[in-house]
Amino acid sequence: MDHSASQDTFRFEELWQRFEEWLLNNTPEDHGALRPGASDANIRKLETGIGFELHGDLKALLSKHNGVAARRSSTEPGAFILGYSLLDTEGILEWQQNLAEMAEDAEEEGYEEEVIGRTAHRQWVPFAQSLTGDLLFIDHRSDHYGDVGEISFGAPEYVWLWPGMGLMLHDVCNAVEGMSPLPALGRRPSVHQGRMLEWITG
Repeated sequence: MDHSASQDTFRFEELWQRFEEWLLNNTPEDHGALRPGASDANIRKLETGIGFELHGDLKALLSKHNGVAARRSSTEPGAFILGYSLLDTEGILEWQQNLAEMAEDAEEEGYEEEVIGRTAHRQWVPFAQSLTGDLLFIDHRSDHYGDVGEISFGAPEYVWLWPGMGLMLHDVCNAVEGMSPLPALGRRPSVHQGRMLEWITG
């Protein structure tokens, strides 16, 4: 992944359109799993619930698509972001509040150094979830604003993935268009039965 270029080069909405067109043409069931956009009222309700304004890229994504149809098994489409399914506004709020509670509990019980900023933080806003419960999130802390991270529950610390959703989509688009791996993540794209995108580890 090339993080040296300005993030302004990687405009989220243009890259999302590029990715969505790839889904439509190559994995139609994934594209069909996308839900209609969230209303302005639903986005405002989410921001009120978390207590701060959403990053602009996440707000733009929710305006386009309020998550995907719920998956019940790995054979169902919709986990096209590195094996994760986009959350809707209600799911985002639920998971953000879970992380905030984990951080608050750690602070109250005296083990904040092991938790806050490592496995949970109230300013981490999850936007996608795997079937195993792992999460992708957008960091809303001022010194990490816009970073994309991955929480694997049971792991001692989150993994930093990208310094922005635009850069993430840039790398994902290049990977799927060339069917090439994302070496830093150890994952490569594969089209399953001509209907859904999978990300294979190794």
